[in-house]
Amino acid sequence: MILSDKEILKSIEEGLIVIDPFRPECLGTNSYDVHLGKYMAVYAERELDARKHNIVRHFEIGEEGFLMMPGTLYLGVTEEYTETHHTVPFLEGKSSIGRLGIDIHATAGKGDVGFCNTWTLELSCVQPVRIYAGMPVGQLIYFRVEGDIDHYYNTKPGAKYNQRTQRPVESMMWKNAF
Repeated sequence: MILSDKEILKSIEEGLIVIDPFRPECLGTNSYDVHLGKYMAVYAERELDARKHNIVRHFEIGEEGFLMMPGTLYLGVTEEYTETHHTVPFLEGKSSIGRLGIDIHATAGKGDVGFCNTWTLELSCVQPVRIYAGMPVGQLIYFRVEGDIDHYYNTKPGAKYNQRTQRPVESMMWKNAF
C-alpha cells in the first residue's frame, strides 16, 4: 500500500519519516518531491572495476548550472536528508526530468526500512542537458511494510551506505565478498 499525503504527514509528525528540509509545497497526493543537491561526482577513471574501490572526483554545480553529456555516469545527491522507520521508500524520477532525457537512477530506486541519509543519484542523459542545483529531480513514494523487521538498514552490520553525507557516494561493491 502506498502512503497518501495525509499518511506521509502523519508519519512525519510521529517521527517515522524524516525529511530535512521539509517543504509542505513539495508534498504531492502520494509522494514527496526531492531536489538535486549542489554536489556531483564523476569517476576518475573511465574503466571501472567491481572488485576495486573506484575513486570519484567531487565538484559543485555553479550558478550557471552544469552541462551533462551522454555516455558519462554522473553521481548526484538529493538536497533532502531522509529517514524511514516503518516504510520502504522508492525514488522515482519526475516526468519533467524524464522528458529532458535524464535518468536519475540506473537500478537503485528502492531504499530500505531504516535508511537514514541523502540519496545518491545515478544520473545519465540521452543528449546534452544543463542541470541546476535545487531543481526538482525525483519523488519519494512510501510503501507500508507487512510483518516484523529484524534488521533495519541503519543498524544492520555491514551496511555500506550508513555514513551521513551531503555528497554523492561511489559504489561500494568492492566491499562485497565475491
